[in-house]
Amino acid sequence: MIKKILTAEPVIEGAGVKLKRVFGFYEKGELDPFLLLDHFGSPRPEDYMQGFPWHPHRGMETVTYMLEGSVEHGDSLGNKGIINNGDVQWMTAGSGIIHQEMPLKYNGEMQGFQLWVNLPKKLKMTAPKYRDITADQIPLITINENANIKVISGNYKNTKGAVTDLGIDIIFLDVNILNSDSFTYHDNPEYTLFAYVYDGEAQFDETKQIIKKNQLVLFEPGNELVVTANKSVKFLLIGGKSLNDPIAWQGPIVMNTPEELHLAFEEFRNGTFIK
Repeated sequence: MIKKILTAEPVIEGAGVKLKRVFGFYEKGELDPFLLLDHFGSPRPEDYMQGFPWHPHRGMETVTYMLEGSVEHGDSLGNKGIINNGDVQWMTAGSGIIHQEMPLKYNGEMQGFQLWVNLPKKLKMTAPKYRDITADQIPLITINENANIKVISGNYKNTKGAVTDLGIDIIFLDVNILNSDSFTYHDNPEYTLFAYVYDGEAQFDETKQIIKKNQLVLFEPGNELVVTANKSVKFLLIGGKSLNDPIAWQGPIVMNTPEELHLAFEEFRNGTFIK
């Protein structure tokens, strides 16, 4: 059953990157443990080439999933690399990391997503970690000639996702359905579960309501989800167990109390942020 529908809104972030914000600060708590989802992309390099220069994170994880194009990463742990078509970068900020994400010019429509995931209180100050997952490391399940699912994290039909060593239990699927076929998912009743349609459109429950491109649908917990494509649909299906922790959040830092948040920014200013 559908609980809420959101439509992505245009925003400008980083050094001037034009993107669509699916949800963010104003929905905090409603999609716990998820904090933010951005859908970025454009055929115009001037919309994204400014990128996201050096900035800090603490107390959360960022998940960057590229559909098309390339992004160059560098961070205070010494990690450097480029994620390309179909690749995923899963970064646990934990006690603190400083990084930059700079898109590279792409001959086509550069497109991808960044998801922010909250960390539970006990893991807020865990050691930072960086994972670079290439497209060929992500399991692909072929349901039939009309449906396939990439399992980025979690477990679907006894197939484990490419990312398993997480502090919290997250399911992250990329689902593609053609020719008005259907897809079924049995929801964990403890999960917050949502789908974000990035291409096409589909019916997501028994009401036959059509969810269109750039719309997110949040589900009531514990239901069997049946998705029927209206000709074709591509969507992210993401779920995770709610943390129910207090949130003190400003910009790229997410803590539990205002005091912890103040300390994080003070440490960033005085050069003691990285532990």
